[in-house]
Amino acid sequence: MPYKKLRIEVANRVGYILLDAGSRFNKLSITTIRELKRALAQVEADREVGAVVLSGYPGESFAVGADIGQMLHFGPADAFHFSELGQSLFEQIESCHKPVIGALNGLTMGGGCDLAMACDIRIAVDTLQIAHPGARLGIITGFCGTRKLPRIVGKNFAREMFMTSDPYSAVEALRMGLVDQVHQSAVFWPMVTDFAERIASHPLKALFASKRLLNAAENCDLRSGCLLERETATHINSNLL
Repeated sequence: MPYKKLRIEVANRVGYILLDAGSRFNKLSITTIRELKRALAQVEADREVGAVVLSGYPGESFAVGADIGQMLHFGPADAFHFSELGQSLFEQIESCHKPVIGALNGLTMGGGCDLAMACDIRIAVDTLQIAHPGARLGIITGFCGTRKLPRIVGKNFAREMFMTSDPYSAVEALRMGLVDQVHQSAVFWPMVTDFAERIASHPLKALFASKRLLNAAENCDLRSGCLLERETATHINSNLL
């Protein structure tokens, strides 16, 4: 079945999921989220892919959040199922056996910020504008943003972002730890592809083991985490051949 809101490209062991809603802004509509789930499953199953890049390149936006026009028609059950759908996508990204790199090529707002936070690594263009504008709109995210943003940037920055609804620049996002790298627009995409290809060149077992252990670090105590690492290392390192 063809995609309407995105396209997939594969090159040099990197699978690119490129949001392309056909307009200036990539809205996270029900259709878009469903297509993202299907696309992620497709590239994860592709044996020629060692890493995944999620982006809206070369458009103006990474993702600008939920489709407000669609949400205007939601009843309580619709709103619940929409949040459930979005959370299932982000859980799928976080549990993907391959590293997922968010290439934030432009506007990253609301649910788009939540989508970026689900990625393992975030690389931003220097013209990035990132925000959680829900308070200004009289809504709140249902995509786990209030849970994940404080873990990434700390409670103080998270409160500021959610309560002011202000957009933040790439430099500010880097200072907060919300993004990991910032590159000028002229070199942004070459830097993304080079970085992704370097990661994709490594053995997938080690990459997934590292991702699994690092994600678990937030949810278990030090002793349990060390035991999990020991067991994982025993399995990985005893099967080098």
